[in-house]
Amino acid sequence: MDIDFKEYQLRCQLRGHEDDARGICICGNAGIATSSRDRTVRFWTVDESQKREYMMSKILLGHTSFVGPLAWISPNDEFPEGGIISGGMDTLLRVWNVATGETVQMLKGHKLQVTGIALDGSDIVSVSVDCTLRRWRGGQQVEAWEAHKSAIQAVVKLPSGELVTGSSDMALKLWKGTTCIQTFLGHSDTVRGVAFMPELGILSASHDGSIRLWALSGEVLMEMVGHTSIVYSVDAHVSGLIVSASEDCSAKIWKDGVCVQSIEHPGCVWDAKFLENGDVVTACSDGVVRIWTVDLNKIADSVELDSFATQLSQYKISRKRVGGLKLEDLPGLEALRTPGTSDGQTKIVREGDNGVAYSWNMREQNWDKIGEVVDGPDDNMKTSVLDGVQYDHVFDVDIGDGEPIRKLPYNRSENPYDVADKWLLKENLPLSYRQQIVEFILQNSGQKDFTSDPLFRDPYTGSSAYVPGAPSRSPGVSPKPSYKHIPKKGMLAFDTAQFDGILKKMSDFNNTLLSDPVTFSCEFDYSSLCMELFYFPLLCMARNYFTFP
Repeated sequence: MDIDFKEYQLRCQLRGHEDDARGICICGNAGIATSSRDRTVRFWTVDESQKREYMMSKILLGHTSFVGPLAWISPNDEFPEGGIISGGMDTLLRVWNVATGETVQMLKGHKLQVTGIALDGSDIVSVSVDCTLRRWRGGQQVEAWEAHKSAIQAVVKLPSGELVTGSSDMALKLWKGTTCIQTFLGHSDTVRGVAFMPELGILSASHDGSIRLWALSGEVLMEMVGHTSIVYSVDAHVSGLIVSASEDCSAKIWKDGVCVQSIEHPGCVWDAKFLENGDVVTACSDGVVRIWTVDLNKIADSVELDSFATQLSQYKISRKRVGGLKLEDLPGLEALRTPGTSDGQTKIVREGDNGVAYSWNMREQNWDKIGEVVDGPDDNMKTSVLDGVQYDHVFDVDIGDGEPIRKLPYNRSENPYDVADKWLLKENLPLSYRQQIVEFILQNSGQKDFTSDPLFRDPYTGSSAYVPGAPSRSPGVSPKPSYKHIPKKGMLAFDTAQFDGILKKMSDFNNTLLSDPVTFSCEFDYSSLCMELFYFPLLCMARNYFTFP
């Protein structure tokens, strides 16, 4: 099938964000707004001296964690130069006056991360990981309801007035007021992005790697498959073109359901949007926002094109694996100067962006080229990898307070309370975060209705996991305790220890017991005391609960 299409080329790169560029908002003819993990919103306007370039004109500071969705308020009496609405991991929405760069409204109500924003007339509509859709008017919340049973990831307003939401429950819903009038089922994983396709219907992007076009009746009109990982965002242009952004480090251009171009990036592509003129804006995990054009008069100069090509090549080399090895760790062609030790010995070397295998020919005393080494097909569509281990999910956790983003791996077969406990200890974080982490896991994995396993034994207490809000269990008959380490029948040696400190703490502990006549009664459980005396100083040293003198 012949498709008339001009390929997009790099127009310019917008540099300024200090971490992942996450969200894009096209602000009419005024400019472009972008959000980032660096907690800022930045506003970019066309450079009048070079029309193909954009320059940063405002940095909007106020969010205390990474910023995601954005929306544009067209110029009016209140905002002569327009306004921007932003939502963040800090659960807040902020309304900014572009003219001053100041926050004029701060909307509080969501319990978890804000994931989507839409304007409905003068009302602001927001959705969140807390499963709610909220409506704001004049700086006040006027409506709120649970729109899905799992985290809501996106929202869009249709020209006809209805709202469409996408969720981790794998469904889209069409809303008229607070009433769901249509549910769209078909995706096999989280619906991450939604958009309106002029004259046709609704577009959805999913963690299952596909993009779907739906009629308002719920019928699937088209499915677009080509990405090899999560699709985070989708957008449409009046020309009929569609752009999608993916974790597979590409933005893809689609026409009539066919991928006509794949634009590679040096990192995950979090968002992609069309400008009115058909140019494409992308937000990348390398912190750079890029604009792509088909207008030959606006293409970047050769220096910038070469610079981007080099950056892309270096990134691909750093990620590429051949035969289970990282390409950048392979030796170069100079390794072939060293003779082999046996006939048929193989060696893999780096040639450009590829790994090539050679075999030692003992008779000829040279290395014979076998061919290029490739790994098997990419199987990361349904799983994520952390430290070489595959998981169902690897979540980014931002705990704020200037702390770096933490990686939280999770398999659906695991008990989330167990995972939360182990992860908090591993990351040296307070156990008071436990319930927040569990709720985060359940909502982002689509397991909001999780029921704990009654046979689960907590790895740290040996008892069933405590689930906040759950009814107390009947104590029943307490089994006779058994101890693994008490009594100790052999010698336990410590290479190093602060023995004076241990003795002092044990003495203090013993004196406390002696001073309490209730505790030090004939019914006192001496086996428990032995256990405490044995473990207490060791735990103290290991966890730094106090400082020894």
